[in-house]
Amino acid sequence: MPNLAILNSQDIDFQQQLAKLLAFETVTDKNLVETVDNIIAEVRNGGDEAILALTQKFDNHPAKTINELFIKPDELKSAFDSLNDDVKTALELSAKRIFDFHQHQKEIGFTFTDALGNTLGQKVTPLDSVGIYVPGGLASYPSSVLMNAIPAKVAGVSRITMVVPAPNGELNPLVLAAAYLAGVDKVITIGGAQAVAGLAYGTQSIAKVDKITGPGNKYVACAKRAVFGQVGIDMIAGPSEVLVYAEGETGDNADWLAMDLLSQAEHDTVAQAIFVTTCPKQLDDVKQALDKALANLPKADIARTALANRGALILVKDRAEGINIINQIAPEHLELSLDKPHEVEQHIRHAGAIFLGRHTPEAIGDYCAGSNHVLPTSGTARFSSPLGVYDFTKKTSLIHCTPEGSKPLAKTADILAIQENLEAHALSARYRHGVVHLE
Repeated sequence: MPNLAILNSQDIDFQQQLAKLLAFETVTDKNLVETVDNIIAEVRNGGDEAILALTQKFDNHPAKTINELFIKPDELKSAFDSLNDDVKTALELSAKRIFDFHQHQKEIGFTFTDALGNTLGQKVTPLDSVGIYVPGGLASYPSSVLMNAIPAKVAGVSRITMVVPAPNGELNPLVLAAAYLAGVDKVITIGGAQAVAGLAYGTQSIAKVDKITGPGNKYVACAKRAVFGQVGIDMIAGPSEVLVYAEGETGDNADWLAMDLLSQAEHDTVAQAIFVTTCPKQLDDVKQALDKALANLPKADIARTALANRGALILVKDRAEGINIINQIAPEHLELSLDKPHEVEQHIRHAGAIFLGRHTPEAIGDYCAGSNHVLPTSGTARFSSPLGVYDFTKKTSLIHCTPEGSKPLAKTADILAIQENLEAHALSARYRHGVVHLE
């Protein structure tokens, strides 16, 4: 059994223990920032040549020219056609559900006429171009392709460029198949900070984009932070997280609960899996179930390390305290393993995604529920949202004043501009509501 933290909310130092458990820095390490800044500078100065050299260095990619890093459109189609029927059907079903869910997120503009006869409003415009980052190698994630590219397509983005590292030149064909299915326009087998820099600033062969989305390692996250402002980004994503809440009710299955925790722990040695319960016996049952499941899990070493590093079983005195702790943690994924989960859900203010009831494991959300699996981590669910169509659009204000409707507003603007000591502002407004004589 891993050295798994067991916390009790009634302990006098519980809050200190919880704060230590949740503490995680992603992209502020001085050496990491310096390394990433140097890579970005290399790409800005060296363009294609730097991209190729860095890809050869970090990924041991056999490409001799930049063109060899670009995947041809017919290769994407071939990858999709080569899938066996079951996998192809599963990928298509997942893509359709993601498309259908995100169709509901489409926003339209609005206009209205105020009491003065002026027209005000807002229009919604898709971004021209986006870059999506997909973790690479043979263990890469085709689901991440769908989750990033499909909302962009629904939003109406004109050009989608996907970057995905291919260590030793190897790439999971499922990733290419997903790119074909999602309608990605260009796929480039590059990764790391150099890929982010290439998308942000452009090179001779890589067209720069307006926004970069998608998860990656600490170098990718740090690079996204560094180029923000040159381009938009979705978020700075940390390690995967799940919080499972239960109350020891009849029908709870400790093996299910343990496996739901392990479904995130197997991602990464710094992933976080937390179980919260009001029932001491259930806490012990889940602890034993974890021990049993780890004996046969293929990625047991990763999961065991994750549980030791950042996992915890937490006993709370009652539901109200459990809800408070959930909102304090603001988990990426929250499972409410309850008969009547909505009774708790209505009190949850901070979570990336909430999985309601015993038959809704987080794994379904990762692949085919339809909702997006790119979610805020590290407590940022307090102020951030899942990736969605709204991330691939921008809003523009519309203001149209009539000659008569302009006058009272111009007079107000004139008065306020004088108070702010902005004479040109005041005069600009004054022209619209009175006569101005310039000496």
